[in-house]
Amino acid sequence: MFGIGMPELIIILIIILIIFGAGKLPQIGSGLGKGIKNFKKATTESQDEIAAPKEEEETVEDKT
Repeated sequence: MFGIGMPELIIILIIILIIFGAGKLPQIGSGLGKGIKNFKKATTESQDEIAAPKEEEETVEDKT
């Protein structure tokens, strides 16, 4: 359906290089990496918070 091929990706990267320049690209890349890392951390923490009350309920039910 919708896919980005190699020629489109190269064009996008060239446009980004022209807009931001070579000096800013490492800063942009590290910022994106940190953002993705924080997003993954937040999603796993929220899944753990959802799973934790269920486990506590099961242990309470087992004690009774």
